[in-house]
Amino acid sequence: MTLVKNKSLCQNIINMSLSIGIVGLPNVGKSTLFQSLTKKQIDRANYPFCTIDPNVGVVTVPDERVDQLAKLTKSAKKIYTTIEFIDIAGLVKGAHQGEGLGNKFLANIREADAVLYILRIFKNDKIVNTQDKINPLEDKEILDAEMALKDLATLEKIFDKKATKEADIIKKAMTILEKGEMLYGRIDNKEEEILKQYQLLTLKPRFFLLNGKEEELTNEIKNNFENDNFPYLVLDVLNEFEIGELKDEEKKDLGITDELKLDLLIKKAYQLLNLITFLTTGSDETRAWTIKQGSSAPQAGGVIHTDFEDNFIKADVINWQDLINLGGIAQAREKGLVRTEGKNYIIQDGDVIEIKHGA
Repeated sequence: MTLVKNKSLCQNIINMSLSIGIVGLPNVGKSTLFQSLTKKQIDRANYPFCTIDPNVGVVTVPDERVDQLAKLTKSAKKIYTTIEFIDIAGLVKGAHQGEGLGNKFLANIREADAVLYILRIFKNDKIVNTQDKINPLEDKEILDAEMALKDLATLEKIFDKKATKEADIIKKAMTILEKGEMLYGRIDNKEEEILKQYQLLTLKPRFFLLNGKEEELTNEIKNNFENDNFPYLVLDVLNEFEIGELKDEEKKDLGITDELKLDLLIKKAYQLLNLITFLTTGSDETRAWTIKQGSSAPQAGGVIHTDFEDNFIKADVINWQDLINLGGIAQAREKGLVRTEGKNYIIQDGDVIEIKHGA
């Protein structure tokens, strides 16, 4: 099921750009995680602020659907969706006032779509700990407070300049921030739309990576995260990094066959942003495309090319697994499983589509 037949259109193909900011206190494993994710060589020295400027790397989102569809349609190439990870240097208490280079790092978070907190649970005397003890809950509170205080300072500067209706929303946000709480999940959609223009840090969804072994996670910490419905993953970053350095044959010899947790982390980050994937496939390429959950068929067309949304007529749609099971698009059409959908169709994760347009 191919999508773009006019080669001149290919130059204008776009895809959604996503970014995750990796934050944490110094020496909690941020740069090691970043290197594991991107295989990009950076300074992982054992001292605070070794990451002076944010390292940026683009990571492909693992997707077996792309692999299977490409094999089915004998595609010349495969293109996966991607996430941009930004490794931001370690924050410290007082960062919102510029402590430890904090202002620069907090500004970098503004560019991210979501924030990944790395919280240390591992015990290793050889790795400098800038805190008195290992306590991921206290570390989380420091990070929360610094971002809340930074946002509060931002809103205080503009509060008196706004019309009454917008000022009321800003005042509500300031009240939340004064408690050291995040805005994400505590305001309604209309309020969020107004506040988005200020690129507030606490409006961004968060995911928590507890860096260490499962046995190093105490019941107290686990219960706290689960009771508050915080999305989290326990991951031994150093172990994942070392496994990632092994060749496939070495992994096989060691009996390492399971999916790396790093791949799971990437997928969870993707889900965190309320995104789904639809696919196109044909002899030229099989490609995964990123779109917000709840998007319509014309909007999916717009992700591929703006003309496809503006001149949308209809879309042929089939679930990727049905297409694989039936052995190809011709067989699927014979069985009547390729549906023709109109402008009101809501794209589902795993849809394989072909856009019919008047452009």
